[in-house]
Amino acid sequence: MAGLVTNDSIVVPDKMLEGMGVTVLRDEVTSVDRQNKKVVTAGGQTLDFDKLYLATGASSFVPPIEGKDLKGVMTLRGLDDAAVIKDAVAGRKSGNIVFIGAGFISMEVASLLVEATPESFNISVVELLDRPLPLMLDGDMAESLTTYLQEKGLTLLTGEKVEKLHGKDGRVEEVELTSGKKIAADMVFMNVGVRPNVGLAQEIGLEMGQFGIKVNEFQETSDADIMAGGDCVEKYHYITQKPVPGQLRGPAVVQGRLAAKRLAGYDIAFPGVLDAGGCKMFNMTVTATGLSEESARREGFEPVTAIVDSRSKHGMIPGMKPWKIKLVFDRATHKLIGGQIVSHDIAPAREIDAVTAFILGGRTIEQLTTFTSACNPDISSEPSAEPITIAAEQALQKL
Repeated sequence: MAGLVTNDSIVVPDKMLEGMGVTVLRDEVTSVDRQNKKVVTAGGQTLDFDKLYLATGASSFVPPIEGKDLKGVMTLRGLDDAAVIKDAVAGRKSGNIVFIGAGFISMEVASLLVEATPESFNISVVELLDRPLPLMLDGDMAESLTTYLQEKGLTLLTGEKVEKLHGKDGRVEEVELTSGKKIAADMVFMNVGVRPNVGLAQEIGLEMGQFGIKVNEFQETSDADIMAGGDCVEKYHYITQKPVPGQLRGPAVVQGRLAAKRLAGYDIAFPGVLDAGGCKMFNMTVTATGLSEESARREGFEPVTAIVDSRSKHGMIPGMKPWKIKLVFDRATHKLIGGQIVSHDIAPAREIDAVTAFILGGRTIEQLTTFTSACNPDISSEPSAEPITIAAEQALQKL
């Protein structure tokens, strides 16, 4: 959408697969005969299988808002959606754009539009909760992000709910909120979540979970010869061990690889998800993993938290940029269970991967007070100010 990459550059070419001995068929599966192990396509082909893998993904969820079918109301889930949005924006030199939902897709697209078409559009973001990126950040970490986005020209309307969309001659022209406020809108983007595509799996008679197709740790469904992975399957959270959607790129990639290993004779179990993710808006990068303080309380933990302001370089080096990290620990076990980073530089935001590794390794407050990072004045703060270590020190004092 921003013109930085081509459509082909983000799709695995058929020729690459075919060169590895894979037969690629562009067709729609209309039915699966589990008993006789046959797949029938809309093109009339019948394929035999020993093992079947379902990767049917998910689709954008459009809430039942009056006016959602008006022209100019769009969602973003794949390349076709991106092309529609790109054409719609290119067809206007100015106007009002409203985003419903302040998740990472909305915030990234909104910031891209501001950068690509500066001063062309009035962009408003409506969010039901009290902050942007509410599933990634606690309120205390979202404050600086909110201020930053507003300074960049975005209008954030938090704690607001969309009541209905008004249109004229079949095209959207206004968004009405339950508070009574009305916002002019030439285009509306709805990005409030996705729903797993499980229609085929249900027709086959596979067991369903709360958030998609139910699979075991080896990606096998209730039929051992049918496997599934990605956004269409239910996952479980590594910390809580409860079912979750886990609809992110990382888990989907790993589940596909684990299914291949299973077919090759390796029994490597999927470890669950931490919902680790990242989002870049202008020059601000936000990353998060595990449980937030808010979600930890909902799950019955008594969280101990620490926030540390840090810097991308030693204070004496020109070009230093600020960033901050929040760590969430469980008071009962002292284990690290979550982390959030808000950074004005990309590199420090990747420290969230270290936080993920520490969670998977069961590291405690006491153990993290001894953590030392690879340090150089040009690439990190001084050793005495390593933020993960300082956060652990602060949490230890709170204990």
